[in-house]
Amino acid sequence: MPFTAEQLTNIGNAALDFHIRGGAHSNILQARPLVKALESRKKTFPGGKEFITTPVKGQYTTTVQGYSHDDEVSYQNPANIKRAQAKWYEMHSGINVTLTELKVDGISVVDSMDGAETTNHSERELTVLTGLFEDKLEDMSEGTARSMDEIFWRDGTQDSKVIPGITSFILDAPTTGTTFGIDRTVNTWWRNRANVAIDAATASNQNTVNVLQKEFRQLRRYGKGPTHMFAGSDFMDAFEKELRSKGNYTLEGWAKGGRIDASIADIAFKGLEIVYTPILDDLSKSKYCYALDLDAIRLRPMDGEWMKKHTPARPPEKYVLYRALTSTGGLIANQLNTSGVYAIL
Repeated sequence: MPFTAEQLTNIGNAALDFHIRGGAHSNILQARPLVKALESRKKTFPGGKEFITTPVKGQYTTTVQGYSHDDEVSYQNPANIKRAQAKWYEMHSGINVTLTELKVDGISVVDSMDGAETTNHSERELTVLTGLFEDKLEDMSEGTARSMDEIFWRDGTQDSKVIPGITSFILDAPTTGTTFGIDRTVNTWWRNRANVAIDAATASNQNTVNVLQKEFRQLRRYGKGPTHMFAGSDFMDAFEKELRSKGNYTLEGWAKGGRIDASIADIAFKGLEIVYTPILDDLSKSKYCYALDLDAIRLRPMDGEWMKKHTPARPPEKYVLYRALTSTGGLIANQLNTSGVYAIL
């Protein structure tokens, strides 16, 4: 016999939905390989008026000349040092939360001036499913990291007060313009390598692989060359198709652990893993690959001023607490011809 309307109402009043406790599971976390690489190699600077500068050199004056007996010889006075310069910037991210929200979350603020110390209400676990305050702090942390990833990849035109990223000096057309205060038109050594018109339509032609093979000779001409390779999904797809077209299955072997595995290993070139970089897809650069010499490209944070935590005092007329992170620094390179940008059509 089916339930009556009164019985259904009674069940609804007596039963509760099952709510899973804990933090909200993010569905949009992405890897940030460039941020990780730059952070691991960063070097601080103590301060300064406006710029971070570094000496660079791309010309030599001294030459050898032959002589015999009392022939006159000449002497040269080299003067070829230039200084690359990059501005340092101050960047902020922050959140606010009202004391009312904290009370709803079962939290009391001990010192309401800056909220540096809080206490949980007794039996808070009976009412709180997902901590609001913890979620706001997680939002600030993850949101800051996501924004920093975008900043490091973009060229700075989106906001004149943030650090110009990789695409401000690793250019698709590197033969003109001024970078870090040095003219690329005159100083040909102050250019990155670039080929953004690789025809990858026919995988068996191996155009992508062949271009990289040729380019790496030039990237290593004046140094050790790239230390990292970052690519969007379309570039990686094209690269993998070229590998498959030449019998990759045979090389890797079909049977693995008693199963037929149709995948191929993670791709690399010249010993460098080509790392999928999701934000390149987000920035409409899914067809791009950046081969970067991160020994020559450096994140330079000001000493003690990178990801600095703040708990600003609240204004007396509002019961609102604030949390913030600030970062001060810049991105600079002392060599560009050991890095390159590549893209398929």
